[in-house]
Amino acid sequence: MTKYVFVTGGVVSSIGKGIATACLGTLLKARGYKISLQKIDPYLNVDAGTMNPHQHGEVFVTEDGSETDLDLGHYERFIDQNLGRLSNMTTGVVYQSVIERERRGDYLGHTVQVIPHITDEIKDRIRANAHDADADVAIIEIGGTIGDIESLPFTEAIRQMKMDEGTENVMYIHVTLVPFVGPRNEMKTKPTQHSVRDLRNIGITPDVLICRTKQLMSDEMKRKIALYCDITPDAIVEGLDTDILYKLPMIFEEQNFARLVTKRLGLEKNEPDLSEWQRIVHAVKNPKRRVTVGICGKYMEHNEQPDTYISVVESLRHGGIENEAEVEIKWIDAEGAGDNIGAELQDVDAVIVPGGFGVRGIEGKIAAIKYARENGVPFLGLCLGLQTAVIEYSRHVAKLENANSQEFDEGTLHPVVAILKDQRSIERKGGTMRVGAEPCVVAPNTLAHHLYGENMVLERHRHRFEVNPKYHRTLTDAGLTLSGTSPDGRLVEMIEISDHPFFIASQFHPEFKSRPTRAHPLFRGLVEAAVRYSEEQGHESSTRLNGTAIENGNAHQFNSGDAEYEDDGTLTISSMDDIRQIARGN
Repeated sequence: MTKYVFVTGGVVSSIGKGIATACLGTLLKARGYKISLQKIDPYLNVDAGTMNPHQHGEVFVTEDGSETDLDLGHYERFIDQNLGRLSNMTTGVVYQSVIERERRGDYLGHTVQVIPHITDEIKDRIRANAHDADADVAIIEIGGTIGDIESLPFTEAIRQMKMDEGTENVMYIHVTLVPFVGPRNEMKTKPTQHSVRDLRNIGITPDVLICRTKQLMSDEMKRKIALYCDITPDAIVEGLDTDILYKLPMIFEEQNFARLVTKRLGLEKNEPDLSEWQRIVHAVKNPKRRVTVGICGKYMEHNEQPDTYISVVESLRHGGIENEAEVEIKWIDAEGAGDNIGAELQDVDAVIVPGGFGVRGIEGKIAAIKYARENGVPFLGLCLGLQTAVIEYSRHVAKLENANSQEFDEGTLHPVVAILKDQRSIERKGGTMRVGAEPCVVAPNTLAHHLYGENMVLERHRHRFEVNPKYHRTLTDAGLTLSGTSPDGRLVEMIEISDHPFFIASQFHPEFKSRPTRAHPLFRGLVEAAVRYSEEQGHESSTRLNGTAIENGNAHQFNSGDAEYEDDGTLTISSMDDIRQIARGN
């Protein structure tokens, strides 16, 4: 019988429920249990496909073409398991289903209400996802914050699940915040107490508390939280901040997080195999070199690492792990850089132009691609990045004056990127694009084939416009290689330039299939090319040293920006002065 674990959050949003859910899934899977993960989003949108990336972050696309919350990306990367349509549930899709059933007369004239009809629909979808995965343990994250009005039907549904499935088969985990307040940075437990009180007011008592904190909590503080929240102190887990995301499964394991869950649900105490995660963390902590990758995008307003490109960022890290390299990211605003784009790219070892929609920032992306092509800088284009690469090549190499995409200029004389005839009748945006996994035939004797090592691959798409088949011959005659196509040869999936050190672009989104345990071939290849380029250019950041040295009983962290290694890869440090010089990059 399937066991159910529900993860809720309190005090503030974006508190880390998704990562905690992914880590629990990782630890249970490492113990040999079959798991399913599911994200519930209380917003009225049917899916994330039409939501503003500034507000919601990346739209993550699953293998079956569902446009979902970015947390599903975390889930897939941690548990290395493809998820699907049932793994994401929204208020919109729940109400849509109930209203459609009411219109068909499925309720036989009964008054349709939130309880039981909406809550029953929610529970049915929770069970369906678990059944589809044949899960021993189903882990469900409830989006939003406890106390939000829009979350109430979902919290009521998961409250009922304990009665429906049996107390021994259902448990609740609550993620909350222990903030620092005042001039002395005192840790305060009151927000956690109030959050648990709100949860208990709707009939749910948490079995485990995860307290987000920057420092270790004292035993006295844990006892205080336990007393006021009606929970045992050993069921309080510290959600400590870490600079290495993929270290979190081991941090949680050290605190017996998964063992609390298996004990509460009556599961066997299997020992986990976390050797792969230990390898990953070792690689991240001990890079042999460092490269800088410029990401030229347009969703840059909010911060230095926008959630709109989170899968791209993580995929670069995966590529770094496999190349024993630390990847630093330089964010380049395609709209704001203007004519200065070349100066922005002079110190990078590779360039990525990621996906997106709309004309804003397009000319900046084209200028960045032109710089990478002409200067031999490794380049990877993703979705819109392929389309802008085709536009750039058409204008400056194939000499098609003012070539463009019909998305940006409907009247262009050379629509090298266009909407195909079978897509012109589409009017609604949601769920109408080419979305999900589709086959790509990889041409032999190409960079793409070298990277993949396969003749056909499945990759995930999310777009409406295609490279115009009318221009395929013109582009190839001008020297562009169409290294990946649909099986019928009609749709371009990958392009590359054969006489460039590394210039490749994909119409699909490889970032959705990359894993920390297995980097996607395109990202692995890009970082490898960036390392070569960095060494050829003599960039100071091509090698570095990290470590801790002891001087008079005091620990000193050192981190070199330019370290010379011996042939065997070692570097001997004779004094603290040497370390201080390395720390200063001298």
